[in-house]
Amino acid sequence: MFIAMNRFKIAPGSEAGFEEVWRERDSYLHEVPGFKSFSLLKGPRRDDHVLYASHSVWENREAFEAWTQSEQFRLAHRQRSAPKGTYLEHPELETFDAVL
Repeated sequence: MFIAMNRFKIAPGSEAGFEEVWRERDSYLHEVPGFKSFSLLKGPRRDDHVLYASHSVWENREAFEAWTQSEQFRLAHRQRSAPKGTYLEHPELETFDAVL
C-alpha cells in the first residue's frame, strides 16, 4: 500500500470555498488502476491558517506515479480552483510506503 498526502494551508475564512471546489470537482480517480480511496481532511485552525490534507491510498507507488502522468490527472487538475488568496502557500506533498 502507498499513501500520498498533500497539506494545504488555507486562509481563515476561505474554508467553505476551498471545500466546495473539492466537493464539486471530478477527480477521475475511479478510472485509474491501483487507486483505493480518497479523503479530504480538515485539521487544526491556527492563528494564520486552517490546515487541510488530501489523502489518497494506492495499491503501490507505481500506481500513484502512473496517475501523475495520466490524462485523468491532467483533466482533474485543469478544473476550477479556489479563489485567489485561499492558499497561503503551495501544497506540500508527502508520500508513504506501508510497512505494516
